[in-house]
Amino acid sequence: MKIAILTCEKLPDLNPEDQKIIPALAKHNIKATAAIWSDKTISWSEFDYLVFRNTWDYFEKETEFKIWLDQIEKLGIKTLNPIKIIKQNIHKFYLREMEQQGIPILPTVFIDKTEHLNLAELIPAHWKKAVIKPAFSAGSYLTEVFEISEVEAISGKYKSIAAEKELLLQEFMPEIQTLGETSFIFFNKKFSHAVNKKPVDGDFRVQSLFGGKYTLVQPSPEMIQKAQKVVDTFKEDLLYARVDGILIDEELYLMEIECIEPDLYFNLSENAMERFVAEIVELIR
Repeated sequence: MKIAILTCEKLPDLNPEDQKIIPALAKHNIKATAAIWSDKTISWSEFDYLVFRNTWDYFEKETEFKIWLDQIEKLGIKTLNPIKIIKQNIHKFYLREMEQQGIPILPTVFIDKTEHLNLAELIPAHWKKAVIKPAFSAGSYLTEVFEISEVEAISGKYKSIAAEKELLLQEFMPEIQTLGETSFIFFNKKFSHAVNKKPVDGDFRVQSLFGGKYTLVQPSPEMIQKAQKVVDTFKEDLLYARVDGILIDEELYLMEIECIEPDLYFNLSENAMERFVAEIVELIR
């Protein structure tokens, strides 16, 4: 059995936590190697499975990545997570489908590509602050928080982006700065662990790149069940899923469900990486 653990040019050997997957799989007689998804010298048919992990530049190479996904699909190579899920998950309009299935999401306006962006016409009157970002993005890429008084300036700034990309416009929830964002991590659709992420004072971005503080937490059984409900909307196998949301008044408001390349915080939860590897073995055998 030969597996490629997919990564990007910035991390040719995977990030340090994911590097540990390779020797862990070797104990199960599975040969795993790091492989850069955009490396045109790789013969993908040599692999029995591809596992998406550190493809962290896909949103910067949107067209190239979509062509590559089509290529892998045509070759019939099995992937974790499945290509169908990857294609759905890279475009955040999936949140609209989640809402239609009864999953609470942050108040969101979905904006199709347009040459005539006018945010003032789209923002509900009671919003005080908003977040705007591309539907095809990650890691706060082209994301801005703005006061409603700034709407004209932001409209002008995003006009050229709106002509090329679909956008999400979301109500800014102040709880992100006080309560933070909670990530529920699932392996093979089973809850593994949860991490709370809080931004530094004055910021809204929870990523560690911007100084966000991460803490292992134990959510209530009720909150885990709400996150489980999100995961269970998928009929396909999922090696991993990370449900990111804000807990407000005993409700979990989904921000996104990451099924392509999320940090899974192996370093914060004891034996998390071993649990992850066990589920890889379970799914491929």
